[in-house]
Amino acid sequence: MTQLIAIALGGSVGAVLRFLVANGIYAWLGRGFPHGTLFVNVSGSFLMGFLTELLLQRFAVAVEYRAAVLVGFLGAYTTFSTFALESFALIEQGSFLKAFLNVLLSTLLCILAVWIGLLWGRTLFAGESLAWTPQGQAYTVLVLGWIAVFMATFCLTLTFHFFEWPLPALRLALIVLLSLATLAATLWMALKLTDIPLELGGLFSVFILNGLCAAPVIWLASHSGSWLWHLYPSH
Repeated sequence: MTQLIAIALGGSVGAVLRFLVANGIYAWLGRGFPHGTLFVNVSGSFLMGFLTELLLQRFAVAVEYRAAVLVGFLGAYTTFSTFALESFALIEQGSFLKAFLNVLLSTLLCILAVWIGLLWGRTLFAGESLAWTPQGQAYTVLVLGWIAVFMATFCLTLTFHFFEWPLPALRLALIVLLSLATLAATLWMALKLTDIPLELGGLFSVFILNGLCAAPVIWLASHSGSWLWHLYPSH
C-alpha cells in the first residue's frame, strides 16, 4: 500500500509538470510541430537513465522512493500515448514529413538521452568528480562541441535568411556542417575516450551514433533559427 501511495504522489507531480513544461514549449515554438511532447519525452528519457543508475546502482534508496520517482513521476511526466496521437494527427492532416520527423526524432533522441543519462550516472559518482577526470573532461568538451554546433547552425540559418540566399545553398551548407560535426566528434571520441574501440567496427558504430546525434541537433537549430526569423516579419 505504501508503494502505491508513493507512485500516486510521484505520478501527480509528474503529470502536472508535464502539462506546464509542454504548454510552455508550445507557447514558445507554436503548435505546428509536437515540440512540447518531444521535449518532455526526451528530457524524461534522460532523467530515467540518470536516475535509474543513481537510485538502483549508486545509492541504497528505499523501494518506495524508487517507485515514486521512476514509476510514478517519470511515468506520468513522459507520454507515449500523446506522442502516438500527435503523430497520427499529423498523418491525417497530410503532414507526412512532420509525422516522420516526429517519430524519428522521438525514437532516436529518447534512446540517446537514456544512454547519456546512464553514462553520466555511472561516471558522475564513480569516486571522482566527472569534470576532473580525463574521461570526464573529454565528455564535457564533447557536450560543449554539440552546443557549439547548435549555435553555429542557428547563426548560419539566420545569416542565410538575412542575405536572402537560396534555400538549396542553405541545405548544402547544413549537410556539410553535419558531415564535419559527425567526423570531428568521432575523431574526438576515438582519440580521447579509452573505452572506445579503435578497430573499424567500433569506429563505424561511433560514427553512426554521432551522425544520429548531429542530425537532430542541426535540424532543431535550423528550425529554431527559421522560426525566430519569421517571428519578426518586419525586417
